[in-house]
Order: sequence, then C-alpha cells, then structure tokens
Amino acid sequence: MHEILRNKKVIFFDVGYTLDYPATGDWMFMLGFREIAGERLKRISPDRIREARAKGMDYLERNHRIHDEQEETERFCRYYRILSEELDLQLTEDEITASAKDRVCNMDNYVLYPDARRVLQELSQTHTLGIISDTWPSIEHQLQTLHIREYFSFATYSFELGVFKPDPEMYLDALRKCGHDASETVFIDDSPKNLQGAAELGITPILIAANPASDVETDHLKIHSLSELL
Repeated sequence: MHEILRNKKVIFFDVGYTLDYPATGDWMFMLGFREIAGERLKRISPDRIREARAKGMDYLERNHRIHDEQEETERFCRYYRILSEELDLQLTEDEITASAKDRVCNMDNYVLYPDARRVLQELSQTHTLGIISDTWPSIEHQLQTLHIREYFSFATYSFELGVFKPDPEMYLDALRKCGHDASETVFIDDSPKNLQGAAELGITPILIAANPASDVETDHLKIHSLSELL
C-alpha cells in the first residue's frame, strides 16, 4: 500500500478520469450525439463549437440541482437544443431527445480504467471508500453497470447539493457522511483546482493523471494509475 494511505481511514474518489473515461473522449459529445450530428459538426469551426458548448454548459450549471434521471434528460434536451440553435445543426426534436437519452441512459458511453475494479476491491478491505463527484443522477446506474458501486460506503454528488467542486460544501458533505476528521482522509481527483479545495479543509490530495491533460506540475502527490495506490 502507498505510504500516504497507511494512517488514513477514508479515501474519497472522483469518478470521471479517475475511475472511468468517456468512450468518445468527450463527456458531452457522446456516442449517440456523434452518430446523429458528427458529420454536421465537421463543417463547423472549432471556435464556434467552443462558444456553443460554453452557452450549453452555462445553462447546465445554472440548472444543476435536480433529483432524478427524468430531470437529467430534460436538462440535456435543452443542452443539445442550445447546440443545435447556436451551430445551426437543424436537429429535429426526435434527434435532440435521442441525444439526451443516450447521454443519460447508454452506459456504453463510459469505460472503466483497467485497474480500477481491482484497486477498489483491495482498498475497500483496509479503508472506507467514498465518492466526491460533479455529476448527474445517472451516475448511480453508471457505477452499478461498471460493477464498482458496491465498494463505496457513501457518495457526495454535485446535483444533490447544487454546487460544484471546489465549493467547500462538497467536501464538508463528504466529511459529515464519513464521520472522520479531514486529517484521516485522502481525495483522489484529476483536477488540481479541486484538490486544492480539499487540501484547504485538511484533506490530503492526490492528483491522478491517467488523462494526459491532467499530467501537470503540482505540489501534491501525483500518480498516473490507480495501481500506484497499492
């Protein structure tokens, strides 16, 4: 076991780019949307796509506190409608709905890192495991489909609180649920900003750089795969 974990009681995990990654390499342009709009998107400049995505994300972030997958589907229908309008994709309502349902319900969109299940199984025998994730209600279906939900004792999800990391409430909620002092916990995430938010509350941060975009300079301990925790 990694030395940093020896005196800890709880390990918090992020999900995306920590435990799994999107099959398409993009959390929003997933399998269904790419099948429907992929050819149309090729004709549009990256700058226009970037601006449209920003408008869509602004809507999602302002309407993030929700309860179930039905509401999640409604939010993503609006997101893909915004993209269609901004980029003149001329998506039909059926195509918008299909893109949203794929984003919420198609678990082929998510790929588990090869070592994730084995590492979680081993660590769950020595530590209490929890989740701190910016995510949506379908996360539960995702974790169950990937056969890793059983290893976690509790979870803090942004859609339940209506805030995102590094808002302190995300970490405080997780600490309340685990019942341990921050000094007894570790948080593994692919974002230095999110790790800094945890560190400011006394949680020990570990940067995971399984995604090359996360392989940046940091004062925190950095690993490139979950296997390095063992």
